[in-house]
Amino acid sequence: MAAARRWALALARGAVPVALGLLLWVVMAWGEQDRQRILKELPENNPEALARRRRHNELIMAALREAAETDENVARRAVPWRK
Repeated sequence: MAAARRWALALARGAVPVALGLLLWVVMAWGEQDRQRILKELPENNPEALARRRRHNELIMAALREAAETDENVARRAVPWRK
């Protein structure tokens, strides 16, 4: 009788963390579809914003490439590539 009680207590103690982990997983997964929908509706996902971002990145990469190819301190020079 005592062994069965100890076994049941050990089983309950082991099941609590598993149940808590499962509960947390369900809570986190619950809002995943809403999060995906919200991410799709962000203004950064439209083609105009992506084109602006791409152009901005091209300008920055050109400035970095120029700075890497010269020994001159390009930070002190006038910036012709500014938007």
